[in-house]
Amino acid sequence: MKNVVVLSGAGMSAESGLKTFRDSDGLWEGYDVMEVASYDGWMKNPELVNSFYNDRRSQLSIVEPNAGHFAIKDLEEAYNTTVITQNVDDLHERAGSKNIIHLHGELTKLRSSKNNDLYEIGYQKLKYGSLCPKGGLLRPHIVWFGELVPMMERAVEMVKSAHILIVVGTSLEVYPAASLIDFVQTNTEIYLIDPNRHQDMESNKLTVIKNTAAKALPQLVNRLINLCNH
Repeated sequence: MKNVVVLSGAGMSAESGLKTFRDSDGLWEGYDVMEVASYDGWMKNPELVNSFYNDRRSQLSIVEPNAGHFAIKDLEEAYNTTVITQNVDDLHERAGSKNIIHLHGELTKLRSSKNNDLYEIGYQKLKYGSLCPKGGLLRPHIVWFGELVPMMERAVEMVKSAHILIVVGTSLEVYPAASLIDFVQTNTEIYLIDPNRHQDMESNKLTVIKNTAAKALPQLVNRLINLCNH
């Protein structure tokens, strides 16, 4: 069975009603991203940061996966499928995908400031000052600017083993995630789904599909499944 890796970004979540992490004006839900997505921002105003992620979890609880998420799940019928996502929401999980690597953390989890222990919070609010059972201050389980991306090594391994790579909902401008495409093998098929991407990026191994995730993925997945079955 061939390996398919899907690298997903904020464009997928946007089609479900979630704002992208960094809009063109450098804001996320009206906030300067460095105020709410950096360790310095956390140290400067932790209650603001805590409130911001409480609101993000509340918003996440009322949106649903879109057709693109469900199409990715359907890939598992014919391929060994791994989702590597830059998104911090749980829409891939709720669509039914099983093998998911979250590069930038997860909204539905908390992290201890004392160690790497994780705790499920779902869509609940976190009261600032709450401690984990070992006494560490709880913070959002989000990889902020300037912090290491702990799942990057595993993601690189998955990309290296991919027979097919699907890049969707990401501009490939945020590093280190953007560098993952550099680790594909020379014979790996690459599909780049982006309604704003120029066609001149196409090459023998790269196919650009100028459409949104929710529209393009169901068609692409059906084609890949049919190819696998014949």
